[in-house]
Amino acid sequence: MIVRAHPARLTAFPAFFRVDGAVVLIVGGGEEALNKARLVAETTAQIRIVAPEGEQPDAGLVQFVLDGGYSLRTGTLQDYDFTNVKLAFVATGDAVRDGQIAAQIRARHIPVNVVDRPHLCDFFTPALVAHAPVAVAIGTEGAGPVLAQKLRREIGAALSPQIGALAQLAADYREKVEHTLPQGAARRQFWNEFFNGAVMRAVERGDLKAARDSADAALSEAGIPSGYVWLVGAGPGAEDLLTLRAQRVLMQADVILYDALVPEGVVAMGRRDAVRIPVGKRKGCHSKSQSEINHLLVELGMQGKRVVRLKSGDPLIFGRAGEEMAALRAAGIAFEVVPGITSAFAAAADMNLPLTLRGVASSLIFTTGHDMAGDELPDWARLALSGATIAVYMGASVAASVAGRLMNAGLHEDTAVAVVENAGRDDRTMLHGLLKDLAHLENHKELSGPVMVIIGDAVAGASLEHARPLAQQQQQVSDAPSLRVTRSKTQEKAL
Repeated sequence: MIVRAHPARLTAFPAFFRVDGAVVLIVGGGEEALNKARLVAETTAQIRIVAPEGEQPDAGLVQFVLDGGYSLRTGTLQDYDFTNVKLAFVATGDAVRDGQIAAQIRARHIPVNVVDRPHLCDFFTPALVAHAPVAVAIGTEGAGPVLAQKLRREIGAALSPQIGALAQLAADYREKVEHTLPQGAARRQFWNEFFNGAVMRAVERGDLKAARDSADAALSEAGIPSGYVWLVGAGPGAEDLLTLRAQRVLMQADVILYDALVPEGVVAMGRRDAVRIPVGKRKGCHSKSQSEINHLLVELGMQGKRVVRLKSGDPLIFGRAGEEMAALRAAGIAFEVVPGITSAFAAAADMNLPLTLRGVASSLIFTTGHDMAGDELPDWARLALSGATIAVYMGASVAASVAGRLMNAGLHEDTAVAVVENAGRDDRTMLHGLLKDLAHLENHKELSGPVMVIIGDAVAGASLEHARPLAQQQQQVSDAPSLRVTRSKTQEKAL
């Protein structure tokens, strides 16, 4: 029976070779041999290089050998070349010679990699991010070295340069932890604090004494329930707009409480075994009241759980984080806020829209359309008359009322307006127009996601190539005269 590889499965098993005290053999005398030698030099292996007979080793390879004290000779492979060899690389550049040498090495039961000839390889060399004793190896299953190097740069940028020192300190404490703490929650709590708390912060600033003091304190306190809550901004919804800190704390959480507007892809970034609890919190979808959420956060914290409260956008902007912080503070539960990218910023970025503009708009107002519901205009409405940019959250249903009342208060009907649905995401919709056109927003029934409305003279500087006019529902721009955003007198004067 023939068993075929599943298309969604790896064809190579990723593993690390233990090479400490062993020899890595490199056959070749050119640039590729030098590249492999440099890669192996990141380990504690001995390097033995044999340049094929008749080939003059490159000057760079010779200098590398002299600088590192490695072995290099020219000639054919001899029996003694294979002594204590754990694995080998072949990089002669000649297809026939590569195949012959690979067969000779493989006959000695030594795994071999032949540069640029995958059909002759027993193993593949990954792109490597090394902060000894930590190493991250990246393979791309035939997608090519360019992709592997791109991933190496991105992963390398995400890793702290001190990750190696932190890993070495962890190795020093491993035996002590195993003898002091039972398996399970106590050990997990210790290592969570070690890699994410005071120990990690001390290592980051280069203070190893403080790191050891913090590790000793964490070891003595391990097993004592100590709940912790992070109020985390999930951003506008795009996974790549989540902050690195948010990703880090998601991997620490025992429980994740998330709002309905947070996409599943972001929630899935949490620890695999974390309990995930949807708590609703969107218009028409309130699965739990705010008081119930507050009570749940406190209850989980009292149980010693590490909890991420995942909110759309930024938790401190219309996220009701103030109420949750008050409840946690009253219960004595430790917490911290992890900021996120708020929807107003994502919407402005989508349309290349300056929220402030020198000489035109020097202040920015965050508000909701519901602030306009009372008989009196709120204070920010009067600021709008002086040129402030207004970012209206959840403003789709009250857009006409907001526009009408602002115009009645004296804001010019030709003030520029931008509307973005699903800001920051691939499925966003962008509309543009004037304040007098904002009433047309209720005709755009296709808008089902969260809508951000931005009003002000600075909006006239937005890019409109991918935006539809508010007043032309479901029509192509070519079917009707283009609606241009008119600059106000204030902006003309600034320009």
